[in-house]
Amino acid sequence: MKINSPLEAYKYLPGTNCTVCGEQTCMAFAAHLIDRSRKLSECTPMLEEKFSKKLEQLQGLLAPEIREVEIGVGEKTVKIGGDDVLYRHKLTFFNQTVFAYDVWDTMDDKDLVERVKKIQDFKKFYVGNFLTVDMVAVRSTSNDPKKFASVVKKVIETTDMPLVLCSFNPEVLKAGLEVAKDKNPLLYAANKDNWQQVAALALEYDVPVTLFAPNDLDLLKSLAKTFAEMGTEKLVLDPGTFPSGKQLKETFNNFIKVRRAGIDGDREIAYPLMAVPLMAWMVHDDPVSASYWETVIASVFTIKYGDIMILHSTEPYAMLPELHIRDTIYTDPRKPVTVDPGMYKIGSPTKDSPVFVTTNFALTYYTVESDISSNKIDCFLWAIDTDGIGVEAAVAGGQLTAAKIKKGIEESGFNMKTDTSHNTIILPGLAARLQGDVEDETGSKVLIGPADSGRIPGWLEKNWPPKK
Repeated sequence: MKINSPLEAYKYLPGTNCTVCGEQTCMAFAAHLIDRSRKLSECTPMLEEKFSKKLEQLQGLLAPEIREVEIGVGEKTVKIGGDDVLYRHKLTFFNQTVFAYDVWDTMDDKDLVERVKKIQDFKKFYVGNFLTVDMVAVRSTSNDPKKFASVVKKVIETTDMPLVLCSFNPEVLKAGLEVAKDKNPLLYAANKDNWQQVAALALEYDVPVTLFAPNDLDLLKSLAKTFAEMGTEKLVLDPGTFPSGKQLKETFNNFIKVRRAGIDGDREIAYPLMAVPLMAWMVHDDPVSASYWETVIASVFTIKYGDIMILHSTEPYAMLPELHIRDTIYTDPRKPVTVDPGMYKIGSPTKDSPVFVTTNFALTYYTVESDISSNKIDCFLWAIDTDGIGVEAAVAGGQLTAAKIKKGIEESGFNMKTDTSHNTIILPGLAARLQGDVEDETGSKVLIGPADSGRIPGWLEKNWPPKK
């Protein structure tokens, strides 16, 4: 049985409301256990001997349906799996899909190092965060253990990103593991032919391993059951990624079947799933077509349960769509994306600089901030706390009001009368109906700016400085 409500979790807690955990009540703490923002170990009374049985029961009931697997070490460690639901609106998806971009052991050292650095350093600023990739997949195309070990060593010297070691040859994998044994790499892969040797490696080095059974879910489940009985549940399942035609549809259906079985309680197959969009390069000769279809496949399986992927194309036109859709799917739908409310300085504003008002919805704030800073406008930008709601909806819903704007001004410590020479606030065009109320509440003059922040430069040319 799995519990998904705070009330169910509360039944196992001490119920003393001792506040040691930092919450005012045990019910509040229970709610945070459900959304995984707090850990059960933070409830110190539960660590007492008399609660040991309840602690063990609650730990089991809170454990995710899909097992969580860690790859790598240190700050760059990635976690995959750990989900409880098929549809994120029911709760959320917790550990975002991990992207591993490949290198191969027949590359010369210069090209290898250059590609690894490109993978490591890639980032895109988006809505207040940098979108980055996660891992390097080292593929053995030589089938030479010594050459593979040499390349793995060079990769480790170049980056601290987690690794996937890719070969169906156990001797090659062993050579790579000897070099990377302290890095907790993911092995790829065990199949029906090599499973005994690869299982021995996974157990000896205590590393996670991928099980590969293309389009054969019975074999995949059998392999998973066998590995678990041998002593490791650090497993990732690869049902095969067929990149085109009817077989792509079968791949899609296989991912859904495996994940549904895991969520519905089949523990023998409740493991993270791997997709390999790189397979698009096996059927498309044209690099542009291959990159396109790789991106399509990556997008499909980001949405439908791919926990980790191996990819090839490092062109921005391929990587950016993959990163953006991942960010969208793994943004918690229950929580608006926000920035901290307050007064922000854009550029080097002075007392004569304009003062703009916006909301603390991250997409709104960073759109306005980008339009202002890219046009080199020195100003103050006020992010009012609207619970992460955009301007038009916040005005309609009462989250953006004259009283809230006044409160935001006061809490920031900014004084419109002494910190500016003009005592003028500029509201966004979509908040025009607040003009009179804001003037009454703040005692400042209020101008109505454009509805689209991209038009701020033209608006300033006509309306700034304000007429006295």
